[in-house]
Amino acid sequence: MHIPLTEPPAAAEAEHLEQQAAIARLGHELRALVEATVRTAASTDTLHRVADGVRHVTGQLTGRRRARAEIPELDGFPGGPRMYSPVVGAGSPLAPPVRITPTDDGLVGHCALGIAHEGPPGYGHGGMSAMLLDELMGQACLAAGAPGLTVSLKMSYHRPIPLETPLRILGRVTGTDQRKVFAAGSITTEADPATDLVTADAVFITPDPDRARALFPSLRGGA
Repeated sequence: MHIPLTEPPAAAEAEHLEQQAAIARLGHELRALVEATVRTAASTDTLHRVADGVRHVTGQLTGRRRARAEIPELDGFPGGPRMYSPVVGAGSPLAPPVRITPTDDGLVGHCALGIAHEGPPGYGHGGMSAMLLDELMGQACLAAGAPGLTVSLKMSYHRPIPLETPLRILGRVTGTDQRKVFAAGSITTEADPATDLVTADAVFITPDPDRARALFPSLRGGA
């Protein structure tokens, strides 16, 4: 009698971890490249030479490319790690990336924004603040067992966010009403967690199963 495996074989699990590590390594190097690119005062000739080199490197990423709505093979969407998320993805050249841990009543994220995330000189772009808080509050909903999509995000900017400074991002669920989930969040520095730089309130909606399947047709196993 054939009994389906409940866990991947050890070899497949090891390969999975090795690929994740390779993606994270590439993401780290790409973030370093992006940061160097937005800070450089190199000559025009150097910039052209580097651009040629980057084009050559890009050409080495051969093979099948995933479709727009296709979930990456190594992603755990909706409840696991997102390797290419622009907020938490270790493989994303856009992400800080944020490291998230649970708290007594929600989640806390840790990161530092680089020059690539600059708005006013020396400070983070306001849109980055919104993206960080939207992610933390959304993940707090997921951790509370009520995953949802953002339908309202109200931001309050109290002080500019300094670049290259360790940040603390909080997200927590404040209430529910049927499929609505209410959340709050804040950004402070690690050095001064009592002083809010940015705060936010949000409303998320948990889609019904039919709507979820329509929005995310590649969800594995019809989850």
